[in-house]
Amino acid sequence: MNGPTRILAVSSGGGHWVQIKRLLPAFAGHQVCFATTDPDGRWDVAPAPFFQLPDANRSTKFRLLILLTRLAWIIIRTRPSVVITTGAAPGYFAVRIGRLFGARTLFLDSVANAERLSLSAKLAKPHAHVTLTQWPHLAPQEGARYWGGTL
Repeated sequence: MNGPTRILAVSSGGGHWVQIKRLLPAFAGHQVCFATTDPDGRWDVAPAPFFQLPDANRSTKFRLLILLTRLAWIIIRTRPSVVITTGAAPGYFAVRIGRLFGARTLFLDSVANAERLSLSAKLAKPHAHVTLTQWPHLAPQEGARYWGGTL
């Protein structure tokens, strides 16, 4: 691959977004676009391209459809070669759509999930190229990998 990698970093707001921001040094030298449900996230990553996502979960089915459509549009528009996510619903959809369009996909489960993988990580795991946990004891029991944490 020539030149910088095109990366799409996706997350829900709150702690998921904080963990994406902790990965910023790993993105140095690459073309990165960010997508999150946090409307203030734009200022955290400026001047990088930023897309705001609708907040949705399994209790808001119609909003999930809007989220799915928005992420598909973002992935078609940005054509990332890598999709990295810390979850939750936006991450699951980003993995599914990104892989459909040929991107390599990485799902990094939240550090808050110390007892078991999150629902979004479990759903994404069969579709993601790599699923990571931030807890070494979870990797063997959940079928994920452990490469360290974001803290």
